[in-house]
Amino acid sequence: MSYNQELNIALLAIQRATLLTQTVFHNNAKGTLSKDDRSPVTIGDFGAQALIISALRHNFPNDEIVAEEEASSLRENPSLAEQIFNLVKESKLNDSSAENQLGGPINNLEAMLTAIDAGNSSGGAKGRIWALDPIDGTKGFLRGGQYALCLALIVDGDVKLGVLGCPNLPINNAAPISADVAGEGKGVLFGAVQGQGATSRPMTPGPLASAQAISMKEVSDITLATFCESVEAAHSSHGDQAEIARRLGITKESVRMDSQAKYGSIARGAGDLYLRLPVRKDYEEKIWDHAAGDLIVREAGGEVTDAEGKRLDFGVGRTLRGNKGIVAAPRGCHGKVLDVVKEVLGGKR
Repeated sequence: MSYNQELNIALLAIQRATLLTQTVFHNNAKGTLSKDDRSPVTIGDFGAQALIISALRHNFPNDEIVAEEEASSLRENPSLAEQIFNLVKESKLNDSSAENQLGGPINNLEAMLTAIDAGNSSGGAKGRIWALDPIDGTKGFLRGGQYALCLALIVDGDVKLGVLGCPNLPINNAAPISADVAGEGKGVLFGAVQGQGATSRPMTPGPLASAQAISMKEVSDITLATFCESVEAAHSSHGDQAEIARRLGITKESVRMDSQAKYGSIARGAGDLYLRLPVRKDYEEKIWDHAAGDLIVREAGGEVTDAEGKRLDFGVGRTLRGNKGIVAAPRGCHGKVLDVVKEVLGGKR
């Protein structure tokens, strides 16, 4: 199957939802805000989820959706729900053909709440299931840094399609990796279909821009590699990752960046390695935090496994409960990186 229609709709849906998140980002998001019922990230999460799920339900009404948010708190807070709906109504692509493909606007507040609640699938290994994170990188969004809108289609437990919208990454694929969001020329859409490679394209407020094929950079000397990790120490073990870098002979400082923007960055060769090692034995990664990025990196010539070398299993529910940690690298050096990961983690047991 080519998944051409699915890719087109996923790209357009992410592009439209980005208009809403960027409105919130530029008007309200300040580093001092926390995630509560009235914080901009909550408004952005709910609004983006409603827009994306509405487009998916219009085009693929029989598909299931696993998404991060649900609308019960909005039903108990009508003023907040109305505030979000006003943003949703204003978030339209400036191309009527593209808007029509997405099913047009959400007609009323109840339709918006119903769309948000449609992300309640329990996941699994059978059928077509979309995995959606409307704003990945909550802390980055609040502090004015990197964040991503993430959507993947999983068919019978296997990721077939992935799209990342990274509004604050540079459009230029040759730009050096940085968590900095200053400057012009920002906003990139990454996409991949299994067996068809990975692409990037500039975000627009209307129809899709032309795509450019992307690929990971070959790493002939691992000591010169650039590795990415999460900003938050609660998300991954900075100490273990620093020790792995030391044993690999990497002397460059890591690039700490929020969200699946890290997957997009290494997929286009701006960085080389992405490590996310567990901080707690009982922690289970959510499928929406990795499905799109996993496929995009693999289609760009990379390898993504857990810390034991197993492929990520997106067919066991809403979490990656069969996997611990993430190791993403170019195929040519993934094995070497993984060996050192096992050494460092094995030494702690």
